[in-house]
Order: sequence, then C-alpha cells, then structure tokens
Amino acid sequence: MTQTTRELTYVQAITEAMRQELSRDPRVFIMGENIAVGEGAFGATTGLLKEFGPDRIRDTPLSEIGFLGAGVGAAVTGLKPVVEIMFVDFIGVTMDPILNQAAKLRYMSGGKIKVPLVVRTAWGGGMSAASQHSQSLASIITHIPGLKCVVPSTPYDAKGLLISAIRQDDPIFFFEHKFLYGIKGPVPEEAYTVPIGKADIKRAGDDVTVVAIGRMVHLALEAAALLEKEGKSVEVVDPRSLSPLDEDTILASVKKTGRLVVVDESHPRCSVATDIAALAATKGLEYLDAPVRMVTGAHTPVPFSPTLEAAYLPSTERIVAAIREIA
Repeated sequence: MTQTTRELTYVQAITEAMRQELSRDPRVFIMGENIAVGEGAFGATTGLLKEFGPDRIRDTPLSEIGFLGAGVGAAVTGLKPVVEIMFVDFIGVTMDPILNQAAKLRYMSGGKIKVPLVVRTAWGGGMSAASQHSQSLASIITHIPGLKCVVPSTPYDAKGLLISAIRQDDPIFFFEHKFLYGIKGPVPEEAYTVPIGKADIKRAGDDVTVVAIGRMVHLALEAAALLEKEGKSVEVVDPRSLSPLDEDTILASVKKTGRLVVVDESHPRCSVATDIAALAATKGLEYLDAPVRMVTGAHTPVPFSPTLEAAYLPSTERIVAAIREIA
C-alpha cells in the first residue's frame, strides 16, 4: 500500500502518533501536568482533549511521583498509560516508582506482571532554560535494567518510535529534545512503527564513524557536510535507542572506518558517550586505527547565560575538530 507522506514538525509527529494509538487502542490514555486544557508545555497534546475527552486525556496535580506511580499502577492493571513528565529534570522525585517498581515488576514476578508504560519527557539544552530545565539524563535511565530508553532525532523516527513504544509491554522512556520540536521532516500519514533497538545510518561514509545522540545527530551531519569539502567521508550513526543499544550496527561501522567519535550532549562521566566508547574499546579494539574521541557537555551544571551555555554544549565546530584529530 502506498503511504501518503507530508512534512510535519517533530512535535506534530508526536501528536499524530498519540492520536492514532488513542484511536486504535481504547486502553491507551495520556496524563501529565497541564496536558489536557493547556495542551502541554510544548503543544504535544494539542486537540486531544476535545477529540478523546477528559477520561483519556487527564491533567494531573503538580506531583510527579504521584502521577508516575499512578501510571505504573494503571499499566499493571492492563491499561497503556502515556505519562508526560514536562522536563526530564524532574525525574529525581519519581525514582522509586521508576527504579523499584516499573523496572523490576516483570522480572520479580517471573514475567507474570507486565508494565506497558510510556514516559514522555523533554530534555536538553540550547534554550537558556537554566540548570534545572536543561539537563540530559538519558544515561540514568539507560543504567537501569528493565527500562527501555528511546531518543529520536527526526520527525519520522519520533512518530514511528512512539507508536512502537506504546504497543510494547515494557516500561519505556521516550526522550524528546526540546530544541527539535520545531524541525520539519517527511512523515507518512498512516500509522507505522520504527523498531526499538535498531540504529539508523543517517549518512554513509568511509573515513570515520560519528555516533551522535538526539539533537547531536543534526550537528554531526553539519560537520560531515563541512568535512566532505576537505575530502573526508564521515559516517553518521544515530542509535535512536540507547537501551537496548544496537551494538552490531555501531561496531560494523567502526570496522569499516577504523575511527570513532561519539557526540553526546550529556556530561562526560558515566554517560552514554563513555558507554559507546567502552563498547568500541572492549569489542572493537582490533578495528580502531586511532583513539576514540568524545564530544560532550562539560562536567558542570548547564549554565543559564547563553554565552556560557554555548561554550558548555557540543557544537559543529567541536565535532569537526575531533574528527580532524583522528582522520
């Protein structure tokens, strides 16, 4: 069947994914702070209250631990909640239902209890939202066994991965970079899925592999285009899913190019960047012709000052410099 494709923004793709799953499956409902009447801090739930009513589009009190815990309970009873935590920075107050309940119930029950919960959350810097609204905390979720972690970088991936997440029976964190909400890209009108745990090669190349996460994919593509003028061929790999991580695609790319740069907006210590660098060192050392380079945020809280924030965040120029060091 031929699919109808048109341009949507990243946030419109997310809204469409939720609308189609709400229509398809009566067990799906959405809850979060100001997501019904207010249609969400970034407009992701625009029009859904009018279409599906307050029983399925639910505003919650300002208590993340309360409504995240309610989401876990609802999932256990057979519903499929999509819970929005407005900013990922607020997950600190929700760690018990995340760490000790959602992540462990299926394992501790021998598979008898399923937790089909999706937690959507906005993350990342670049908007001068200060230290408490700009963090990149996917590494924390990736560290916890029993949780899946998805980080789409394009409108197409955002829609397909969110539909896949809602249809699964596991707790999944869905990270939406707030800087990407306005970008546009081709998105099929029909419902479709993108497999969770499968990386995507956003640009093929032969000289160096750049594994980039979330918004950093776009900066890596800019760097690759600049370096093409110098005769350097850069392959850009978008993991799309951090847990599970598609190790095979990453290692196959490193085997082809012999060089690796990892670009991750998070802090450098115990981050996804260090995890992927360790993967190359432990399972792909014989493929490497140069040391692995990491381009990350600084090991400091995210600054409010636009000038300081720009210095804190990875940039196209820093990615270009890291590639030039090894290729």
